[in-house]
Amino acid sequence: MKRTILAVVAVFVAWSVLDFILHGMILRSTYEATASLWRPMEEFKWVLNYIVVLISAACFVIIYARMITERGMNTALLYGLVFGIGAGVSMGYGSYSVMPIPYHLALAWFLGTVVMAVVGGWVAWLIVGRGAGSVSS
Repeated sequence: MKRTILAVVAVFVAWSVLDFILHGMILRSTYEATASLWRPMEEFKWVLNYIVVLISAACFVIIYARMITERGMNTALLYGLVFGIGAGVSMGYGSYSVMPIPYHLALAWFLGTVVMAVVGGWVAWLIVGRGAGSVSS
């Protein structure tokens, strides 16, 4: 259980850092150019945003820790890749299909989600357990 909790915290921190790099630095000018689509910063729901990331990290790690028995690094990275593609398509292209966002923003959301999930898979593998049969929690 301790490793699972530590992995949730580590994935949460990794994803928060990557979110800042992607949204706060790389996509900053895109968000400024499309400001009419977003809440003003003073209305942004920061606490809710971090709760969402924490719940997502917890679900991601629990799936890895409780449902994946073959825990090699390649499996963890593949898990992250598949999870990232599924979540990224929804985040990037699902949003693009219903919102007037620039295509490059949809692509960045998709690719960013894939990268974050692959990193999450690697972090989960490092902390929860390495190798088949390593079901420590």
